Amino acid sequence: MNAQAAPAMSPQVSRPAAAGSVRTVDAQTARQWLTAGRAVLVDVREPDEHAREHIAGAILMPLSSFDPATAAALPGTQIVFHCRSGSRSQQAARLAAAVARPDVAVYSMDGGIQAWQKASLPVEVNTKAARMSIMRQVQLTIGVAVLVGAALAWFVHPGFIAIPAFFGAGLTFAGATGTCGLAAILGLMPWNRAASCPTKS
Repeated sequence: MNAQAAPAMSPQVSRPAAAGSVRTVDAQTARQWLTAGRAVLVDVREPDEHAREHIAGAILMPLSSFDPATAAALPGTQIVFHCRSGSRSQQAARLAAAVARPDVAVYSMDGGIQAWQKASLPVEVNTKAARMSIMRQVQLTIGVAVLVGAALAWFVHPGFIAIPAFFGAGLTFAGATGTCGLAAILGLMPWNRAASCPTKS
């Protein structure tokens, strides 16, 4: 009896199981595609995150200002999106896949740049960039303001309830429009200026 050859190892790539789902690819396979010139890598994190550390050759297209049509029109037949851990890249991949040409395959990189680093793959690091992301600064600022406003309203005067109400309205506006005024203001602060980075137009 002839012995059967063992099947070759296949790259860790998933196929969408249902409408609206997203293809995923592991970091090692994405690296192989990039090295072979078979794929384009898109970073959908914010500019300050990209400035601190990024994968060489990745195109910056932040999810906060993401244009699916522009992303889907990038050259090549394989587009891989990545973020920090994989959540935002899945959103971007889903949006881009909805408008991509039939011959373009869109993927989200499983685990994001964290998985890339865990696989001991190289990243470019800028030690001069702000250590805390602008989104975390926004969360910290709003959290402190809400706590302080609530405490003042309770212990000093009920009118101070306007402080948390103001920030709540701002969050509602940011969620509805995709524009965060506080993030824009914090981005102009001196400690964040080193994190500025051009985006794909």
